[in-house]
Amino acid sequence: MELKLIPIEKPENLNVILGQAHFIKTVEDLHEALVTAVPGIRFGLAFSEASGKRLIRRSGTDEALVELAVKNLLNLASGHAFLIVLGEGFYPINVLHAVKACPEVVRIFAATANPLKVVVAEEGEQRAILGVMDGFTPLGVEDEAEVAWRKDLLRRFGYKL
Repeated sequence: MELKLIPIEKPENLNVILGQAHFIKTVEDLHEALVTAVPGIRFGLAFSEASGKRLIRRSGTDEALVELAVKNLLNLASGHAFLIVLGEGFYPINVLHAVKACPEVVRIFAATANPLKVVVAEEGEQRAILGVMDGFTPLGVEDEAEVAWRKDLLRRFGYKL
Protein backbone atom coordinates (compact mmCIF):
# COMPACT_ATOMS: atom_id res chain seq x y z
CA MET A 1 0.00 0.00 0.00
CA GLU A 2 1.19 3.48 -0.87
CA LEU A 3 0.14 6.74 0.81
CA LYS A 4 -0.37 9.84 -1.33
CA LEU A 5 -1.25 13.46 -0.66
CA ILE A 6 -3.55 14.91 -3.34
CA PRO A 7 -4.23 18.68 -3.34
CA ILE A 8 -7.67 19.98 -4.27
CA GLU A 9 -7.06 22.71 -6.84
CA LYS A 10 -9.39 25.71 -6.68
CA PRO A 11 -9.40 29.49 -6.46
CA GLU A 12 -9.01 30.57 -2.83
CA ASN A 13 -12.41 32.31 -2.74
CA LEU A 14 -14.39 29.15 -3.55
CA ASN A 15 -15.70 26.60 -1.06
CA VAL A 16 -15.74 22.85 -1.63
CA ILE A 17 -17.49 19.92 0.01
CA LEU A 18 -15.69 16.59 -0.22
CA GLY A 19 -17.55 13.46 0.74
CA GLN A 20 -18.23 9.79 0.17
CA ALA A 21 -21.44 8.32 -1.23
CA HIS A 22 -22.46 4.91 -2.50
CA PHE A 23 -24.73 4.88 -5.54
CA ILE A 24 -25.02 6.20 -9.12
CA LYS A 25 -28.16 8.14 -8.07
CA THR A 26 -25.92 10.38 -5.92
CA VAL A 27 -25.34 12.95 -8.67
CA GLU A 28 -29.01 13.66 -9.30
CA ASP A 29 -29.99 13.60 -5.63
CA LEU A 30 -27.17 15.96 -4.60
CA HIS A 31 -28.02 18.30 -7.49
CA GLU A 32 -31.66 18.42 -6.35
CA ALA A 33 -30.64 18.94 -2.70
CA LEU A 34 -28.40 21.89 -3.60
CA VAL A 35 -30.87 23.74 -5.84
CA THR A 36 -33.66 23.17 -3.32
CA ALA A 37 -31.58 24.43 -0.37
CA VAL A 38 -30.45 27.63 -2.13
CA PRO A 39 -32.42 28.75 -5.20
CA GLY A 40 -30.08 30.19 -7.83
CA ILE A 41 -27.01 28.44 -6.41
CA ARG A 42 -23.97 28.10 -8.68
CA PHE A 43 -22.04 24.86 -8.27
CA GLY A 44 -20.24 22.01 -9.95
CA LEU A 45 -20.54 18.42 -8.77
CA ALA A 46 -18.61 15.28 -9.63
CA PHE A 47 -18.96 11.71 -8.31
CA SER A 48 -16.60 8.78 -8.88
CA GLU A 49 -18.24 5.41 -9.48
CA ALA A 50 -16.38 2.57 -7.74
CA SER A 51 -17.77 -0.31 -9.82
CA GLY A 52 -19.49 -1.01 -13.11
CA LYS A 53 -18.37 1.50 -15.74
CA ARG A 54 -16.28 3.37 -13.11
CA LEU A 55 -16.98 6.77 -14.62
CA ILE A 56 -16.93 10.20 -13.07
CA ARG A 57 -20.54 11.36 -13.14
CA ARG A 58 -21.14 15.12 -13.17
CA SER A 59 -23.76 17.81 -12.87
CA GLY A 60 -24.16 21.42 -11.82
CA THR A 61 -25.40 24.86 -12.68
CA ASP A 62 -22.05 26.34 -13.79
CA GLU A 63 -20.01 24.51 -16.44
CA ALA A 64 -16.64 25.90 -15.28
CA LEU A 65 -17.34 24.69 -11.72
CA VAL A 66 -18.44 21.28 -13.04
CA GLU A 67 -15.15 20.98 -14.95
CA LEU A 68 -13.18 22.00 -11.85
CA ALA A 69 -14.95 19.31 -9.79
CA VAL A 70 -14.26 16.71 -12.49
CA LYS A 71 -10.58 17.70 -12.77
CA ASN A 72 -10.11 17.31 -9.02
CA LEU A 73 -11.85 13.93 -8.88
CA LEU A 74 -9.73 12.67 -11.76
CA ASN A 75 -6.66 13.62 -9.69
CA LEU A 76 -8.11 12.11 -6.52
CA ALA A 77 -9.19 8.90 -8.31
CA SER A 78 -10.91 7.46 -5.25
CA GLY A 79 -14.05 5.40 -5.71
CA HIS A 80 -17.36 6.66 -4.37
CA ALA A 81 -15.96 10.12 -3.65
CA PHE A 82 -17.88 13.27 -4.53
CA LEU A 83 -16.78 16.87 -4.74
CA ILE A 84 -19.04 19.90 -4.81
CA VAL A 85 -17.44 23.19 -5.84
CA LEU A 86 -19.59 26.11 -4.77
CA GLY A 87 -19.63 29.34 -6.76
CA GLU A 88 -18.43 32.59 -5.26
CA GLY A 89 -20.86 33.87 -2.63
CA PHE A 90 -22.27 30.40 -1.83
CA TYR A 91 -21.26 28.65 1.37
CA PRO A 92 -21.33 25.14 2.89
CA ILE A 93 -23.22 26.37 5.96
CA ASN A 94 -26.26 26.94 3.73
CA VAL A 95 -26.27 23.51 2.04
CA LEU A 96 -24.45 21.08 4.33
CA HIS A 97 -27.57 19.78 6.09
CA ALA A 98 -29.21 19.09 2.72
CA VAL A 99 -26.07 17.32 1.47
CA LYS A 100 -25.80 15.18 4.62
CA ALA A 101 -29.51 14.32 4.39
CA CYS A 102 -29.05 12.83 0.90
CA PRO A 103 -29.70 9.06 1.32
CA GLU A 104 -26.55 8.05 -0.58
CA VAL A 105 -24.13 10.23 1.41
CA VAL A 106 -21.97 8.15 3.73
CA ARG A 107 -19.73 10.89 5.16
CA ILE A 108 -18.37 14.37 4.71
CA PHE A 109 -14.59 14.74 4.84
CA ALA A 110 -14.38 18.53 4.47
CA ALA A 111 -16.43 21.64 3.81
CA THR A 112 -14.00 24.52 3.38
CA ALA A 113 -12.55 27.42 1.41
CA ASN A 114 -9.12 26.71 2.95
CA PRO A 115 -6.29 25.02 1.09
CA LEU A 116 -7.24 21.34 1.11
CA LYS A 117 -5.13 18.22 0.69
CA VAL A 118 -6.54 14.69 0.73
CA VAL A 119 -4.62 11.79 2.27
CA VAL A 120 -5.26 8.66 0.20
CA ALA A 121 -4.09 5.07 0.38
CA GLU A 122 -3.51 3.24 -2.91
CA GLU A 123 -3.23 -0.49 -3.42
CA GLY A 124 -3.60 -1.98 -6.89
CA GLU A 125 -6.74 -0.62 -8.57
CA GLN A 126 -8.17 0.81 -5.35
CA ARG A 127 -7.81 4.15 -3.59
CA ALA A 128 -9.30 5.21 -0.27
CA ILE A 129 -9.61 8.62 1.34
CA LEU A 130 -8.05 8.36 4.80
CA GLY A 131 -8.53 11.97 5.80
CA VAL A 132 -7.91 15.58 4.87
CA MET A 133 -5.57 18.43 5.68
CA ASP A 134 -7.84 21.48 5.92
CA GLY A 135 -6.15 24.87 6.26
CA PHE A 136 -3.24 25.47 8.59
CA THR A 137 -2.16 24.78 12.19
CA PRO A 138 -3.34 27.12 14.99
CA LEU A 139 -1.09 30.02 15.98
CA GLY A 140 -2.45 30.46 19.51
CA VAL A 141 -5.59 30.78 21.63
CA GLU A 142 -8.05 33.65 21.31
CA ASP A 143 -7.99 36.36 23.97
CA GLU A 144 -10.93 38.56 25.02
CA ALA A 145 -10.37 40.95 22.08
CA GLU A 146 -10.52 38.03 19.64
CA VAL A 147 -13.69 36.72 21.32
CA ALA A 148 -15.29 40.15 20.82
CA TRP A 149 -14.11 40.24 17.18
CA ARG A 150 -15.56 36.76 16.50
CA LYS A 151 -18.92 37.64 18.04
CA ASP A 152 -19.08 40.92 16.12
CA LEU A 153 -18.25 39.17 12.85
CA LEU A 154 -21.04 36.62 13.32
CA ARG A 155 -23.53 39.40 13.99
CA ARG A 156 -22.41 41.40 10.95
CA PHE A 157 -22.97 38.26 8.84
CA GLY A 158 -26.44 37.97 10.37
CA TYR A 159 -25.80 34.57 11.99
CA LYS A 160 -26.47 35.83 15.52
CA LEU A 161 -28.78 38.46 17.02
